[in-house]
Order: sequence, then structure tokens, then C-alpha cells
Amino acid sequence: MHVKKGDNVKIISGKDKGKEGKILEAYPTKSRVLVEGINMVKKHAKPSQGNPQGGIINKEAPVHVSNVMVIDPSTNEPTRVGYKEEDGKKVRIGKKSGEKLDK
Repeated sequence: MHVKKGDNVKIISGKDKGKEGKILEAYPTKSRVLVEGINMVKKHAKPSQGNPQGGIINKEAPVHVSNVMVIDPSTNEPTRVGYKEEDGKKVRIGKKSGEKLDK
């Protein structure tokens, strides 16, 4: 996948198009990512020990990875992701600026 946990991404399609958020979790086998504050759904929860009141909870649902673009840290604009080998390691680079996306 071209994104990983902790990346800042912009949503490029769907009901939350144009919004930005941070990736909380990545599910590579399903090609989906969980983005903070994006694709909010209402979940009905039974009362439990952790949630004694129960009720309706708002939580994020996973979004397909093709609907997100990484935000380039140097330009703060969405960019495609390329790969380059440096010192025998594969690193991600932003196609627009050529800067490294990995710290």
C-alpha cells in the first residue's frame, strides 16, 4: 500500500471528498485504511462493562485505499507516491516535490 499508519491524507472521492485526516490504522489485506474523523457511522451498542449506558456511538469506518492521497509534508498538497532505493532501503517519495515521505 502507498500509505501507512500516521500519514496525513486527503480524501479524493466519496461523501467526505476534500477532507483531510490522519491514518489511525491500515488493513493491507482488505486494502482499506481508517482515517481520523472520516466516514463516520452510527453504531448501536448494547450496555456493557466498558460502556454501561449503551446507546448510539459515532465511530470511523474504513475507507478504500484508492480513495486517499498522501499529503506532501513540504508543500501540504496531495501527491502520488513513488519509491526510491537509498542505502539499500526502499523509501517513499512524493512525486510532486521529490521529497522523502518517510521520516
